[in-house]
Amino acid sequence: MAAGLLAGAPLAALADDSKLTVSMLLAGQIDDKGFMEAGYNGLTAIRDELGAEISYIDGIKPDPELLAGALRELAEQEPDLVIAHGGQNNQAAETVAAEFPDVKFVVVQGAVTGPNLSSYEVLQEESAWLAGAAAGLMTKTGTVGHISGIRVTPGLKGRAGFYHGLMHTNPDATFLTTFAGDQDDNELSYRVASDEIEKGADIIFTMLNAGRTGAIDAMREHGVHQIGNVRDWYPDHPDVFIASAIANVSIAGLEAARDLAEGNWEGGRIVKIGLSNPEAVSLALSPEVPEDVRAKVDELRQKIISGEIEVSTEYDGPELTY
Repeated sequence: MAAGLLAGAPLAALADDSKLTVSMLLAGQIDDKGFMEAGYNGLTAIRDELGAEISYIDGIKPDPELLAGALRELAEQEPDLVIAHGGQNNQAAETVAAEFPDVKFVVVQGAVTGPNLSSYEVLQEESAWLAGAAAGLMTKTGTVGHISGIRVTPGLKGRAGFYHGLMHTNPDATFLTTFAGDQDDNELSYRVASDEIEKGADIIFTMLNAGRTGAIDAMREHGVHQIGNVRDWYPDHPDVFIASAIANVSIAGLEAARDLAEGNWEGGRIVKIGLSNPEAVSLALSPEVPEDVRAKVDELRQKIISGEIEVSTEYDGPELTY
């Protein structure tokens, strides 16, 4: 477990010239180049934009009891806001928020509420849907894969969104999917990616954290393309990434802190942030993607924003097991 404390300038918008105090729990590594690092970036943005005093705990395994213990440690310091980064914190946040009624809690990518608890959700299923649609248009083998680690609600929604986007543009495609059990195990992700490649996948959508490297290595070896998530991965690995389903989850914690600073924060609600906010949700396509695919993806994006296309978050099809 690692913890840190960073201080910012006073927040003029608050009474008595006091600083907004915000703490964050990250169930993973702040340098994972993925979901957890995005959360940490959101925390530092809270410091830089709002002049808040911030603290955090990271490196916690996604076990409800461990997460609850870390949230209690943060709440005992009585910050203005405790942000639990990731839907794996749902159960722990519900429990601990009830124990500290005078502290406000937010779960990023969460689905829980209470008198002093809200969830802020970046709708990564919307960019995942577009990623699936693009994969359906570009696959040459007709087989497309998906790999994730732990079965948290946002990950399940993202997988479902990707599947339904794929089926929208290529209903005859074969879909391979698994939640292999770990977001950070590179040996595991290498093995799982290699298996999906052997089964014919030429494009694989990965929703991983520190374990993404193993999948990248497997796809590079076999000349297979990957679609990333959270941020744009093409600049780092242009030979592997054909697209990235961007869900800038750093925005969620920042929006919650902005609401609190401006007096707009409310308990008992789930705030959803989707494609209509391109700073938060979008599909980044590599320069190699044909113009007709780009045009089709943009057309589909507009239809999601207008409500003409509804992104389903349910999937009950077969899965690969490991």
